Amino acid sequence: MLGYVGKRLLQSVVTLMVIITIVFLLLRLLPEEGYLGAAADKMSPEQQEVYLTNLGLRDPILVQLGNFYSDLFRGDLGKSITYRTDVPVVDIIADKILYSLAFGLAAVALSILVGVPLGILMAQMKGRWLDRLGTGYIVFIVAVPSMVYFLLIQVYITDLFKLPMLYDEDKPISWLLPLISLSLGPIASYAMWMRRYMVDELNKDYIKLARAKGVKERTLMFSHVMRNAFIPLAQYLPATILFTITGSIYIESLYSIPGMGGLLVDAIQRQDNAVVQGLVLIFSSLGIIGLFLGDIAMALVDPRIKLGRGGSVR
Repeated sequence: MLGYVGKRLLQSVVTLMVIITIVFLLLRLLPEEGYLGAAADKMSPEQQEVYLTNLGLRDPILVQLGNFYSDLFRGDLGKSITYRTDVPVVDIIADKILYSLAFGLAAVALSILVGVPLGILMAQMKGRWLDRLGTGYIVFIVAVPSMVYFLLIQVYITDLFKLPMLYDEDKPISWLLPLISLSLGPIASYAMWMRRYMVDELNKDYIKLARAKGVKERTLMFSHVMRNAFIPLAQYLPATILFTITGSIYIESLYSIPGMGGLLVDAIQRQDNAVVQGLVLIFSSLGIIGLFLGDIAMALVDPRIKLGRGGSVR
């Protein structure tokens, strides 16, 4: 286990560095005028050149990359260039992360509470009306682009139920629609996979033998089917939870929620490299950690799985 953990940590660090390096290089390909913002028209060419030099954008690209990693290893994500000039990126993200964390945790709780039981009921009622209704919901969520039904919810549901269209910190009711919107995808995912794994378990020989021996259906379902069906699902739970906690970029922008997702959109539009790099670092780290924890969770749930040489789940 220790050898596997060490190997995965090394792979995670390398993967994270590759992602950050690619994003860093892509940002340097953007037009330089974006760094000047609204002040571009008020600055002479000489002043613009001095300003860009002070930002380090006139250094060779490898020197810029080396300086970035040198600051990063010291825990310094730099200062905002255009979003909030000269404010440390860490402070800017700290103001936003609590909103994404609150919405993410609430959406995770709602998704698990609705999605897992829905998948169980669909498996138990396979081929009947609830299974067909749930399958239709899953197909709709998978087939239709999320931004389409997000927008429909905001436009029509707000009018139908007289709900706030935008997030207001002083009105808890304004949390409802963005929370539901953020949960729709994970609910469909949990329901789909739970149903699939339970149906697979219900068709196995040991279940047929237990029924032939007269084992009660309730005991069979909770002690055997659900327990075994949850094992493969456990691998994806940590990743799903961490991805959801980071918040939805589109949802936060749509409802004007001051979280990290909306911040990323603003930072990209303002061409604020430091803020974009800091957010990409956080999002990428959470994704990699989620995949790593998924392997660990699967091994803990199923003792038959051994992580390490010849026994890795990946």
